[in-house]
Amino acid sequence: MLETSARLLRLLGLLQGRADWPGAELAERLGVSPRTLRRDVGKLRALGYPLDAVGGVGGGYRMGSGGGLPPLLLDDEEAVAVAVALGTAAGGAVTGIAETSVRALAKLDQVLPSRLRHHVGALGAAMVAMPAAGPTVEPATLTAIAAAVRDRERLRFGYVAREGERSARDAEPYRLVSGGRRWYLLGWDTSRDDWRTYRVDRMSLRVPNGPRFVPRPLPDEDVARYLALATATRPHRHQAVLTMHAPAAEVAGEVPATLGVVEPVDERTCVLRIGSDSLDHLAVWVAAFGFEFEVREPPELLEHLRALTGRLRRAAWPPHRSREDG
Repeated sequence: MLETSARLLRLLGLLQGRADWPGAELAERLGVSPRTLRRDVGKLRALGYPLDAVGGVGGGYRMGSGGGLPPLLLDDEEAVAVAVALGTAAGGAVTGIAETSVRALAKLDQVLPSRLRHHVGALGAAMVAMPAAGPTVEPATLTAIAAAVRDRERLRFGYVAREGERSARDAEPYRLVSGGRRWYLLGWDTSRDDWRTYRVDRMSLRVPNGPRFVPRPLPDEDVARYLALATATRPHRHQAVLTMHAPAAEVAGEVPATLGVVEPVDERTCVLRIGSDSLDHLAVWVAAFGFEFEVREPPELLEHLRALTGRLRRAAWPPHRSREDG
């Protein structure tokens, strides 16, 4: 039989690792009697851990939610994963996350065993988090949206469209999606009677939330894929269709899913559909992907590619330098 303190830690680890535990199975895993298990559960409750009883044959226990934040038991791999996540959070698109993550990482570093501290230190020395570009999102906003998703409550919010148009929205929230350096909400817009994706940094939540709703089937079980397709194909001023002389898998590996849609043609070619409000941006993007390609539409893109080619040629061979000098 384990010593009492070690057994309590073992019990705590088991309860944190699974939603529900039958009492008999817990007692067997710990090598104690049901009576001893009940005493141990009582000791953990006295220490502030919210342990709930579970009904059913023989009864059981689960880790509940409480007002405080009790210690969390992590195995070696989990501890390293948390440390790495905290270390890279500085590049995230959440307001104030850099300072908060540094404080949390300092606390974790104090209690890491030396063997793990060495691994985490090596990872930290080798990794660099690039700061997020563009607008950030308040943690409270993400938390409020996530709670509405969980509780199935409609959200009321003001929204600023890409063109700057402001509108009042009412939506059933379904999923929060982190896409690159932006957060998106997938929801059912009640006034438009259709699925919509919203950029969270453009949302201004209003309180209180709306009424509860009965969830409807998602438009795609792969929400990340659905949002990537919706983002890449949303209306732009310019839509380009290109024939790429490379396998679809290779092109998809270079083109962000939120930027373009790749459709295979055969083993050596594919079609890339990509949009932007700027033809200059399109010209730079398609040239930077690193593949031979042909422009199918729009014809205006060809003129911008020629202009880009001229600028690059002049930059590579300035007038005061001959080509032979290079």
